[in-house]
Amino acid sequence: MVVLKRSQSKARVAVAGLGAIGAAVVRELDRGVEGLVLAAVSAHSIEKHRVLLDALKTRPEVLPIEKLAEAADIVVECAPSRLVRSIVAPVVTSGKTAIVLSVGALLENEDLVDLAKKNGGHIVVPTGALIGLDAVTAAAEGTIHSVRMVTRKPLQGLAGAPHLVENNLSIEGLTEPLRIFEGTAREAAKGFPANLNVAVALSLAGIGPDRTRVEIWADPTVTRNTHRIEVDSDSARFSMSIENIPSENPRTGRITALSVIACLRKQRASLRIGT
Repeated sequence: MVVLKRSQSKARVAVAGLGAIGAAVVRELDRGVEGLVLAAVSAHSIEKHRVLLDALKTRPEVLPIEKLAEAADIVVECAPSRLVRSIVAPVVTSGKTAIVLSVGALLENEDLVDLAKKNGGHIVVPTGALIGLDAVTAAAEGTIHSVRMVTRKPLQGLAGAPHLVENNLSIEGLTEPLRIFEGTAREAAKGFPANLNVAVALSLAGIGPDRTRVEIWADPTVTRNTHRIEVDSDSARFSMSIENIPSENPRTGRITALSVIACLRKQRASLRIGT
């Protein structure tokens, strides 16, 4: 009898963007993740990341973003939201997997999902800076009545957000919490594209971007990005909260990069935990 073993070949991973998240993912892949190998990276100014690349045990190819799909089986998007289409479209058209962090951009490029379906590709959204997306996804198999998220952020993490600029809202010198937004997840993604990918991820796991309600507070009393989620469904009523320690980029929590790494480990892991 001939016993066929599962292929031992490693999946090639490329990382688009070498900021706080991308750099952390690259370092961990270089250290070693079961079944994966770092194949390529891309960045707007690769010279800025020379120290990072020189410190790696195995140097990946440096490619323009549109070439990453040719060099890898999985492409991790850690780039500005305006680049999501140019990164993801070639990947899913090739029938490969794109791990997307700039989830808000998917609302403006919804056809990417159809493109993935047509070509056998996959778009994966990691849990990121949230908590309990497994529970929301499970509840969505039944009926979810409402989902509400309240976000509180230190002032520096909100500076320059389009919603503040367009509405002439100043949070400089704020001494007490101020609610600066209330609306849908879709509206939050437009007004705070660098801050509220979590709201879009929550909405896609549950009842969609137009029914998911979001409040955003500029809060000088907090030092961590804080999210509280309340879900009411026919299977469970639950609430969750998380306080994320910011990375060197104040708009991004440290746990976001760890979530991407955990997501990558699941791609080839012998044991997978969670939905």
